[in-house]
Amino acid sequence: MTGWRRSFPRFCHRATVIRSATAGAAAMAALLTGCGTLPGADGNAAAVGDKDPITVMTWAPAGTKSTNMAGMPAMAEAYARWANSKGGIAGHRLNVLTCNERNESVAAARCAQKAVAAHAVAVVGSYSRQGRSFMAPLEAAGIPYIGGYGVTGEEFDSPLSYPVNGGQAALLAGNGRQLAAECKRVSLVRPDTIQGDQMPPILNAGLATEGRAPAHDIRAPENATDYTSAAQTALDEVGADPEFYGTAEFGARAKGACVTATLGEHTDTFFDSFRRLQEDNPKVQMASVLGSVNQTLVDRTGGKSSPLEGALVTGWYPDARDRRWQPMRDVITEHAFNDNRIDPADAGVQTTWIAYTVLRAMVEQVTEEGKDVTAHTLQRALDEGDRAVDTGGLTPKLRWRYDDMLAVQSFPRIVNAMVTYQVVRDGRLVATHSGFANLTKTLEKPRRDA
Repeated sequence: MTGWRRSFPRFCHRATVIRSATAGAAAMAALLTGCGTLPGADGNAAAVGDKDPITVMTWAPAGTKSTNMAGMPAMAEAYARWANSKGGIAGHRLNVLTCNERNESVAAARCAQKAVAAHAVAVVGSYSRQGRSFMAPLEAAGIPYIGGYGVTGEEFDSPLSYPVNGGQAALLAGNGRQLAAECKRVSLVRPDTIQGDQMPPILNAGLATEGRAPAHDIRAPENATDYTSAAQTALDEVGADPEFYGTAEFGARAKGACVTATLGEHTDTFFDSFRRLQEDNPKVQMASVLGSVNQTLVDRTGGKSSPLEGALVTGWYPDARDRRWQPMRDVITEHAFNDNRIDPADAGVQTTWIAYTVLRAMVEQVTEEGKDVTAHTLQRALDEGDRAVDTGGLTPKLRWRYDDMLAVQSFPRIVNAMVTYQVVRDGRLVATHSGFANLTKTLEKPRRDA
C-alpha cells in the first residue's frame, strides 16, 4: 500500500483517569446540588462498578444559523445513562461532558480546551467544521478524537483522529458513482467555501467510473434564504432551461440531466427553490447526500408530496429502518426521556452511536489488559490493537492500524470507504441496493483538480 503518511511523536501523558471520592461523599455532593443522582446515571448508582470512572466529551453546534447537530450530544448523554445502568463500561462509570461549538473557531477551541482541563480520555462522536481550532489542543494533550462526523480534513489527517466513516469524500464519490449510472449531465450545487471547493473533484471521480463528464460546479451562498438563481443556473448548465418547462423541447433537454445539491441544513431551501422552478413532476433527476437530506427533512417537506420524492441519496450507513439500528433505538426509547433533539434517522446521531460503540470496545480491551483507562492507553489500543470493532453490521469491522489505512489522496486516515445507495420513494428513504458499495478504488485513484 502506498500513500503519504506523516510521523507523529508519542506523548508523555499524565494519567487522565479521574479519581472519585468515596461513595458516601459523592452521594452527598449529588444531594447538595439538588440532583439526587450523579451525572450520566439512571438513579441506580449501585449498578455501576467500583473501578475508576472515565470522562469523555461530545461536542456539536446548536442554535446557530448554519448546520446544527444538537442530537449528537443528546445521544451521547443517553448512551451514558444506558451504559451506567448496565454497570458502566467494563465496570467504569462513564461521565459524558458536552459542549456547544457554535460553528465558531473560538468556541470549538474552547470546547477542546475544556476537554483537556477535564482530563477527558477521548472526544467521541462529535461534529465540527473547525478542525484547525480543535485538533491542535487535542493533539498537544494526546486525546483521541473518535468518530467525528467527517467534515474536516483534520479528521482524516491527524494521527489522533479515528474516523468511523469515509466522511464527505466517500459520500461525494459515492454520489457521483450513483448518478453515473443514469445521468449524462450533472450540476453540483455546493457551498462557496473552502470545504465546498474540495467537493467537485471528488464527485467527478465517482462520475468518471462510468465515463461521465465532470459536473458543472455551481457555487452558492452557504446560508441563503432563497436559491432560485443557483437552481436556474444548475438547470441551464445541464441543458434543462426552466423557460421551456412543459414543452417537448424541455423533455428532450431534461433527459439524462441531474442536479445534486450538498448544502447542509440549507439543502431543503435549495430544493424548495428548485421545485418552484420545476413546478409539478420535474423531469430532472435530483440527488444529494445523507446529512444534507434525511428522513426528517422528507417528512417536513411533505412526505410523499415532498419535492425530494425520487431523489437519489448516498449515505454511510444502512437506512434508518434497518433492523441493525434496533439496539440504538432501544437505548433512545429507554434512556432519552422523550428528548426531541434525538432523531434516530439523523446521520449525526447514528455516527455518535457508532463512535461510542468504538469507545466501549477500546475501554474493554484496555481493561482486560489490566491497564488504567487513559487517553494514552486508548490511543495505543486504537493504533496497535489486533481487535477489530464490530458495530453490528452498521459499518465494516473497524481498525486503525497502519495497514488498515487507505491510500486516499488528502485523506490518509480513512479506513472505511463503504457507502449505501438510497432513494426517496413514497416519502421514505429506502435502500436501492442491498449491502454496501466499496469506494476504495474510486477514492484511491488520483484526482484532477476541479
